[in-house]
Amino acid sequence: MPARRLVDHDEHADLLRLVRQIATEELLPEAASAEAEERFPREAFRMLGKAGLLGLPYPEDVGGGGVPYEVYLQVLEELSAVWASVGVGVSVHALACFGLYTAGTDEQRERWLPDMLGGELLGAYCLSEAHAGSDPAAMRTTARRDGDDYVIDGAKAWTTHGGQADFYKVMARTGDGRGDISCFLVPADAAGLTADPPERKMGLTASHTATMRFDCVRVGADRRLGEEGQGLRIALEGLDSGRLGIAAVATGLAQGALDHALAYARERETFGRPIIDHQGLAFLLADMEAGVQSARAVTLHAARLRDAGQPFSREASVAKLVATDLAMRVTTDAVQVLGGYGYTRDFPLERFMREAKVMQIFEGTNQIQRMVIGRSLATGGAGEIGLR
Repeated sequence: MPARRLVDHDEHADLLRLVRQIATEELLPEAASAEAEERFPREAFRMLGKAGLLGLPYPEDVGGGGVPYEVYLQVLEELSAVWASVGVGVSVHALACFGLYTAGTDEQRERWLPDMLGGELLGAYCLSEAHAGSDPAAMRTTARRDGDDYVIDGAKAWTTHGGQADFYKVMARTGDGRGDISCFLVPADAAGLTADPPERKMGLTASHTATMRFDCVRVGADRRLGEEGQGLRIALEGLDSGRLGIAAVATGLAQGALDHALAYARERETFGRPIIDHQGLAFLLADMEAGVQSARAVTLHAARLRDAGQPFSREASVAKLVATDLAMRVTTDAVQVLGGYGYTRDFPLERFMREAKVMQIFEGTNQIQRMVIGRSLATGGAGEIGLR
């Protein structure tokens, strides 16, 4: 999904300044209370849509922003440094639009993409099932052809925006083989489509996650994306980009935690001087800074490969693995910097720490990322510097 044009660096900088302003002025005042109340931030997504931030990596001729993926990921990082639930939501929405853009017909794209990318419609992605875990080919949800329609039956677990989205990108089995899976764009108001109550989660509580149930949900054949049997390929191609989105979210979360820890360390005094002047703490903060910069570097490296039209699947897995493990470590260390205060809800760091954990799990667990990377190394080697 390369952008149609590359805007110049001044435009990039202006965009990132705008996003930082929106995050500080519009999102930050709402984040803590929304997370505490488990309140879904639908208005925040509408606001981001009106600002043109929900369709940034898609071309302008379909209603997107036409920016490189590298820039889009920096936008995600800025949002996530303030409110990770919103950063995750923007990434998931972009993933929900991916199948329509890459596999949809011109008529389908013209019909649905403008509202999806403009923020009028918020998307969700239905791939996982409770029994299948990290093996999407083992899904049991079916889509049976019935005249000009398909009838979908089954359940999709761990759906981000479940019960809140306006449309669902759904993978369902249309044949008996493991690869006989197709992709459908299902509207939220389809008869027979219901959401279970949101999962009670450890973190990202404003981001609702629910099981979606399909009970004889009838959708027109014009809502199938691509041909029958192409659904798993569509899903897996989108996951590479989705993993980069989560890597950027994790990097932003880690940066936000580091920022809070630094501010505290510069102000808090012990033995007559700021605690950042004590070597033990300064070294801890230095390691946190090095980690955040490393996560950012591997994430943007993968994005540059994607923007150049080069293979980036392995690099996406590396970025997701490195950035999410790093976020867990940095948020944990940030709590330590604040000591007892870090463990209280008077500061956001305990929330950041809880939010970091799930990033090692969704969009493919980090064990799966290691498997992907290992298999890639076994079949393709480590690549050559300068030729990748």
